Amino acid sequence: MSVAHSEPHPRRRFVRAWLLIVAALVFATAALGGATRLTGSGLSIVEWRPVMGALPPLSDEAWHAEFAKYKTIPQYQEVNRGMSLEAFKVIYWWEWGHRLLGRVIGVAFLLPFLWFLWKGWIEPGLRLRLWTIFGLGALQGAVGWWMVTSGLAERLSVSPYRLAFHLTLACTIFAMLLWTAQRLKPRDGIDLPPRIRTRAMLLLILVLAQIYLGALVAGSRAGLIYNTWPLIDGALVPDVSRLFFERPWWRNFFENTLLVQFNHRMLAYAIFALAILHTANVARASRGGAALTGALVLASLITLQAGIGILTLLHVVPLGLALLHQAMAVVTLAVAVIHAERVSQRRAATADIMRPLLSS
Repeated sequence: MSVAHSEPHPRRRFVRAWLLIVAALVFATAALGGATRLTGSGLSIVEWRPVMGALPPLSDEAWHAEFAKYKTIPQYQEVNRGMSLEAFKVIYWWEWGHRLLGRVIGVAFLLPFLWFLWKGWIEPGLRLRLWTIFGLGALQGAVGWWMVTSGLAERLSVSPYRLAFHLTLACTIFAMLLWTAQRLKPRDGIDLPPRIRTRAMLLLILVLAQIYLGALVAGSRAGLIYNTWPLIDGALVPDVSRLFFERPWWRNFFENTLLVQFNHRMLAYAIFALAILHTANVARASRGGAALTGALVLASLITLQAGIGILTLLHVVPLGLALLHQAMAVVTLAVAVIHAERVSQRRAATADIMRPLLSS
C-alpha cells in the first residue's frame, strides 16, 4: 500500500536543486581531498587564511615566499628536501584547489539559504536543520586546519585521528544534504515491515563507519602492508597478541596498523552480508518497485567497492585505484542515504517541511 503525495511546488524544486548542487560540491571536495592526500600535497600550505588565502601566489616573489614557509616543516626537511620550485607548485595547487572548493561550498550554501529565508520559503523545522548543516560546514573548515597543524611540527604527515574525523564529518554533511533534498521530493510512500527500514538505516550507518575506518587505514598507511587477501599476516584472523600489543589496549584500534586494516576488512564483510540479506528481505516483502531497485543497486555497489578495495590492497595502493576506492565509498554512501530515506516511515514529513510553499 502506498500514500500519494502532491506534485512538487516549483519553489520546492528550487530548494531541492540547491541542496543537490551543494551535495555535489561536497562530493567533489572529498574526491579532491583524497587526491591531495595521495599526492602528498596536504601540507604544502602552512597557514590558514580563510579570506585572503583564496588568492594563490600571483608573482614569482610570492611563490618563493610560500616555498620558504614550506621548507620550515619536517615533511620538506625529511622527505622532500631538494624539491624544486616547480615541483612545489604542483603540490601547492592540489591543496589550494581543495581549500578553494571548501570556500565555494560555504558561499554556495549560505547565500541561497539566506535568500530563501528572506523570501519565507523555508519553515522553521527545515530552517533549523539547514542551520545545523551550515554550522557543521563551518566546523569542517576549522577541522581541516586542525588536521593540517598536526603535520607542521613533528609529524611527516597529518594525524590519522584528525584525518578520519575530517573525512567522516565531510561525509556526514554530504549525507545530511542528500537526505534533506530527498525529503523534498514528493513520491508515494512504501509500506514495508519495520525490520527492513531498520536494516536500511543500519546499512547507512555501517557504510559511514566503514568510511571512518578506511580513513584510519589511509592515515596510518596500513594499506601499504599486509598486501594479501583473503589472508592477513598469514591468517584469516591474526593472533590476538599481534592485534592487541599496544598499551593502553584501545590505542590498537587507531594505531596498530594490523588491527586497523583487519577491522576495515571485517566490517566490509559484515556490510556485504547485511546488504545481501537486506536485498533478499526486500524482494520478499515488496514484490519489486523502488525499494527493491534501491536495495539491488546498493548491494551491487557494496560488492563493487569491496572488489576495488581488494585490488587496491593487492597492488599496494596505486594512485588511480586509491582515488577510485575513496570516490566509490562516497557514491555508495549516497545510494545508502537515498535507499534508507526512500523506505523510511516518515514520508508524511515531506508535506510538513515546506507547507508554506504550498499555501503561498
